[in-house]
Amino acid sequence: MLNAKSLNKAVVPKSLIPHPSPASVQSTRLAVTVDGVASSCWVYIASGPNIYKLRISMEDSFVGQGKESLLIPEQTQVLDSSMVNRCPHRSEIQSIVLAETQRMDCSVLGSVDSYGHLIVSKLDNSDGFTYSVSPRDYNVGEGSWAGLCFNPNQLFMAAVARSFSKSIDIYDQDIHLRSLRTLWYPSSLIFMNNVSDSGSSMLAVAEGSQLSIWDLRTNENGGCVRRIMGSVGDIMYAVSASSSGIVATGGADRTITFYDPRRWSALSRWMNCSKYEIAGLTFSSVDPNYIYVQGVDYEVLCGQWRESKEAFAFRGDSNWLGFSKCSNRDVLAGWCDSGSIFVADVS
Repeated sequence: MLNAKSLNKAVVPKSLIPHPSPASVQSTRLAVTVDGVASSCWVYIASGPNIYKLRISMEDSFVGQGKESLLIPEQTQVLDSSMVNRCPHRSEIQSIVLAETQRMDCSVLGSVDSYGHLIVSKLDNSDGFTYSVSPRDYNVGEGSWAGLCFNPNQLFMAAVARSFSKSIDIYDQDIHLRSLRTLWYPSSLIFMNNVSDSGSSMLAVAEGSQLSIWDLRTNENGGCVRRIMGSVGDIMYAVSASSSGIVATGGADRTITFYDPRRWSALSRWMNCSKYEIAGLTFSSVDPNYIYVQGVDYEVLCGQWRESKEAFAFRGDSNWLGFSKCSNRDVLAGWCDSGSIFVADVS
């Protein structure tokens, strides 16, 4: 059973971000990575057109419980903070993603703004490299939420979703490979692993009240190979995939549905697992039988999804502006509109 080793709370210096810009329901404006010794973590947060980098202490501490078995955070320090200068966006950043290789010898930070402008930077001790791409209809229409995900098997392949344009652009570094056209406004996307022999060419997209599956190897039906309807009228805000290939979706109906990608039948449903709409989902890297659920307000819970059983939960002190988990460890971080950052280390 998963348990929280530590839950720490730090405050972003007001001199760094005096007034965070507002966030959409799909709060994806935070990314986190852990130092090799795991005594601290680096948290990247986006506000307006800028990205900020903070080093936060995460030493093990006593984890107390309050009412309703909620975990109580310990106060900790921001050890270092600065602005990331390699991400010059011209409009509000909507999503940031930090992708790492399994050996952690290479990591890249991607950010996308409201018009779909993508900037990717390699993070290491040198100056690294940066490339940026814009959609072909850049600055046409209105700005809106935009999402980003990297291909875990091809680190420099990225998919960018734009809500207003109902489109998903696929890039290999700065080369535009193709565009996918969704029927509804996309709100979350992820590359899938371990699906038969398809490698990671499959993309799962939450759009409106349905889940769509796309195969980048085919052009038939625009690349869309399956559409699965959810609760009619309830928007899906989150989609996630486990290391074993299980796909989970959640949204306005406060229910998580788990799918077997071999048959695309529902394995199980965890109903009313959140008090409010579900804005984010991510499977545990330690045990894929557990999943982390982010509510649209400020609560996060961890539970065993096959049994629909909660393991633990904690709350921020205000609505989340961003929430994320390390790509290869169960370290979670969330940023609240009060300026507080919560970091949980789970084992």
